[in-house]
Amino acid sequence: MREGWYGDDYLILFDESEIGGASDRFAISESLADYEVVGLRGWSDFIVRDGSGQTYSVPTVPLTSQYLEPFCAPTQGAALKSDPRFAGKINWCVQPVVFGGNPRLGENIIWVDHSRHSQLVLFWNRKYRELKGNNPNKTD
Repeated sequence: MREGWYGDDYLILFDESEIGGASDRFAISESLADYEVVGLRGWSDFIVRDGSGQTYSVPTVPLTSQYLEPFCAPTQGAALKSDPRFAGKINWCVQPVVFGGNPRLGENIIWVDHSRHSQLVLFWNRKYRELKGNNPNKTD
């Protein structure tokens, strides 16, 4: 895994050998079949890759195809400017924005490690699908 600043984005990029495990940990296939997670962009977005190798940015919550946006991910050899303030930590909204949480710094923002991050992503995406499933007319 490599992490650091790439222009204005803070990126966490998984090595090729980590992509399968990361995709399983975040249960990407539950929301985006035929995609794999290759990293994080700015803590709140995944960088995902489809079967043809195209990369996209998509919110970690809600993880749904309607929010896929093309994203030019840096190549494996691209340099990231490390920042020890953020190494090994992920900025997380306690109550995700899609559920009414405030994305600005304050009581709604915490720092979590990678393990806790995957647990939170799973919990909130399953909650999102559960609520959407119970009310098919609900929009984002």
